[in-house]
Amino acid sequence: MWKLSDGVFVDDEERSQSLLDEDSEDLCSLTPVQRLYAFGGCLTGGVVCMILSLLVFAKPLKFAVLFTFGNVLAVGSTAFLFGPGQQIRMMFDSVRIFATAIYLGCVVLALICALWIHNKILTVFAMISEICALIWYSLSYIPFARRMVSQLMVRFCDTEL
Repeated sequence: MWKLSDGVFVDDEERSQSLLDEDSEDLCSLTPVQRLYAFGGCLTGGVVCMILSLLVFAKPLKFAVLFTFGNVLAVGSTAFLFGPGQQIRMMFDSVRIFATAIYLGCVVLALICALWIHNKILTVFAMISEICALIWYSLSYIPFARRMVSQLMVRFCDTEL
């Protein structure tokens, strides 16, 4: 029988060769179609939360919590495609460890600014940082994307003509 493991369809014999894959499959024993539905549902829910957060933009506490929840839900939706274990391994891979750390730090910073400090300006700054960190993190999954964006930023921001 064919099953979805680490984002690709594999035979049961291949799947049983690795304990980590088997454990992650047991944690989430959904069919490939169910995984796609769960991914789509979480991603849609995350995007809806981020859009709804704009309605409460004047209240930084509600905005930050709703936006951050939507953001984390959207990023976490890929765990249904790859499995939770593979998702964690991919997030903390040497290529994207710094992007992941900065993203998670910005999420925590945004929540601290909204829930603990109660400062609207700091909360908005933290949310902008969170968006930038999410974009940089997402670019790490596209080959050469971060290098291309870095070169474009140097080209556009360079004062010499």
